[in-house]
Parts: sequence; C-alpha cells; structure tokens
Amino acid sequence: MKILIIANRLPVKIEREEDSFVVKRSEGGLATGLGSLETDAEMHWVGWPGIHVDDENEKQEITEKLNELNYHPVFLSDEQIENYYEGYSNSTIWPLCHYFFSFIQYKAEYWETYRQVNALFCEKALPFIEDDDIIWVQDYQLMLLPKKIREKKPKVNIGYFHHIPFPSYELFRVLPEREEVLEGLLGADLIGFHTHDYMRHFISAIYRVLGLNCNLDEISLKDRIVHVDAFPMGINYEQYHQAPSLPDVRKISERLIGELGNQTIILSVDRLDYSKGILHRLNGFANFLEHHPEYHKKVSLAMIVVPSRDAVDRYADLKIQIDQSIGKINGIYSTLGWTPVYYFYQSFPFNELVALYDIADIAMVTPLRDGMNLVAKEYLASKREKPGVLILSEMAGAAIELTDAIVINPNDTQEIEAAILQALTMSKKEQRVRLNNMQKRIS
Repeated sequence: MKILIIANRLPVKIEREEDSFVVKRSEGGLATGLGSLETDAEMHWVGWPGIHVDDENEKQEITEKLNELNYHPVFLSDEQIENYYEGYSNSTIWPLCHYFFSFIQYKAEYWETYRQVNALFCEKALPFIEDDDIIWVQDYQLMLLPKKIREKKPKVNIGYFHHIPFPSYELFRVLPEREEVLEGLLGADLIGFHTHDYMRHFISAIYRVLGLNCNLDEISLKDRIVHVDAFPMGINYEQYHQAPSLPDVRKISERLIGELGNQTIILSVDRLDYSKGILHRLNGFANFLEHHPEYHKKVSLAMIVVPSRDAVDRYADLKIQIDQSIGKINGIYSTLGWTPVYYFYQSFPFNELVALYDIADIAMVTPLRDGMNLVAKEYLASKREKPGVLILSEMAGAAIELTDAIVINPNDTQEIEAAILQALTMSKKEQRVRLNNMQKRIS
C-alpha cells in the first residue's frame, strides 16, 4: 500500500538556473503541514511543478529529477494556468468560499479549463494507482478529481480535504456548476474540513442541491457510504517549539533585538490577499497610535506580506493600498529613532521567521475569512521563555480552538485598537496562563 497525495502544487518547485533546473522547497501551509506527516507507507505526490515549459526534452529532464523524490509533475500550459488556476480556482471558487461575493468572476472558458485540468491530473495519477492505495486529494483546485478517479478505479480508497472555508448554502447556490462540483467531491470515501461549521454548510448543500440526506456524518449513495468530518489542521509543534533554542535562530533573535532596541513588537504575517484583512489591521493600528500617544516610540508593528498573485489587478491594487497606508502611518508618526511600521514584502526562511516569532510580544492574525490559519499556531508553538499574546480574528478557523487568544471581529477597527491596548497591558501571569492553555491544545 502507498499514499498518493494529489495537490495543485508539488511540495517543491522547479526553477531554471542557467542551463539546468533546480528543485526548491515550496512555501505555504499545505507543503508544511503534509511535510510533517509521519507514516511508514511509501508516499508519492502528483502536482504542478511551478514552471511552464513547452520543450519535450525539458519536460523529460524535470520529470526524471522529480521522480527520484517520488514526485510526479503535471505540466500545464500558460492558458491552463490562466483559466484553471487564476481563473476558476482563484477568481470564482476562492472569492465564493471567502464570502467576497462581488469579487466572483464567471467565464465559460474558466469552467471548461477547470474540468480539462482535473481530467489531466486524473490521467497523470492513474498509472501510479493500485487498488489497495490511499489517494488523498487536496483542496478546491481539484474538486472534480475524486469522482474521476473513482470512475477508473472503483475499489481504491479516496480522501479529499478542503483547506479553505466552505460557504453557506445561500452563497454556494449561486455557483452555476454546483451539482457537478458536489458530485465530484462525492467520489471520495472521506471528505474533511477544518471546522464543523464548514462541514455543516457542505452537508446542507448536498441535501439542497443533490437531494441527498446525511445521517450524522454519513452520506448514503447507491453502492457506498461517504463519511464527512472535521479535522482541524495542525503543525509540527515540536519543530516550532524547539527551534528558538537552536544556535542559528538564537543568533538571529539577538541581532533583531539589537536592531529593534527595547520596544514592544507586534508581528503580522500574511500572504498578499484581500481575505487577510491587512488594511483593516493597519487602520486599527493607526487608530491606536492616534489615541494612545503614550505608546509612541515604545511599540512597532512588524508587518510581513508574502508576495502572491501580484500580477492580478485586484492584488496589485491591494499592494498599492497597503504601501500607501504604511507610508501614511510612518509619515505621520516616525521620529529619527522610531519607525511605527516595519514592512517586509517578501517571504522569510524558517530560521528567520521563528526568530521573529520568538522576539514578538504580540501576534496579530486578523483575516476577514480564513480556513484555518497556521501562523497563529506557529507563533504560539515558538514561545518558550518569553510569553506572547495572540490577537485573533473570530473569522479564522483557528479561533474555534484558540479561545484563550484575544478574539476580535476583524471588520471593527476600534476593536482591533482595543485589543492592542489589552495585549499591551496584560500581566505576564495572565499571558502565561493563556499561552499554556493554547500550547496544550495545539501540541
């Protein structure tokens, strides 16, 4: 028996360097989460290698390189990347699932290409699939795939995990292809979500679109039963908890403390996306600085925004708004020795990120919608000698588990301002109690 993980992206990406191709680790919660999977089973991955190539010899070279690692690439054309990935996946399904109704774009070619690419993933995976294998399909880019595999391999075990929110039926019903999407998912034996809310929305859609009843967590089809359940995604707790004591990380932490001086650091880490509530957070911090001048020169926000889809107009516009908002705050409040917002538009390697978690007194994780949010869990896991406070959006899946955080409505900038003040004035004893409770939960 082997486990075959099928995801839009492989956990590594291929990059062209001079005359050859090099394999590099992918960023992102999926690669991190599944990378810490402990199993004795032989594991294979099927996914897009993150590069577009037309030359058949180059495709062959990349395939051979990746096959050595049990990775099997699915090559996509520029048009497929545009219509399946940027199009149906990220301009139709993503805004739908994150409740940004007005951002949803419908185009016939988006859907046609989505179907075509799901069929292509099936075709690529089939040669590696035997009847006693476990197939684990990941996320919203491949919602038609479980059924396609089931039709070709009826005896195989198939799981599907949905890494983003599943919207309420009232929103889901606007999707013209709703029936085909749900039937695609029902090809799986087990369908997983981060929270019971998402699971409940899915079950409601199954009943109202397909007329199928769900008994507790089972959907009965003609020839088999599909199980539906909530599995909150975790992190490799020990890896993050032990990391701050590594010599390399300690060195970075000490350097950062030297550079930042004796001030309180609020940390925020997000991918560039309108669902992350970055502008609301900046407005809340600006309110805080305006109403609490006693904290000037004592508190700074270190904001990391990881580049993502910035060639897409909506994301490029968001990037401009973030830049302007930070420029305005720093323009009003900066002094020679103090910068209110340190802004990094880049991704950070593991050691540097953990060092930032380690020195940050407060983490602000305030998405407008988020399937889970692993940054919140990573931050908590990284705290050892020095406690820290987590300000967390009630709209993140993680809020259901992390009830000892300061939980806020991310749309309310006054609430964000009040949460910052609460975090700054919280006693060390209360910080420690809350942190211990949450660490116990996530470990």
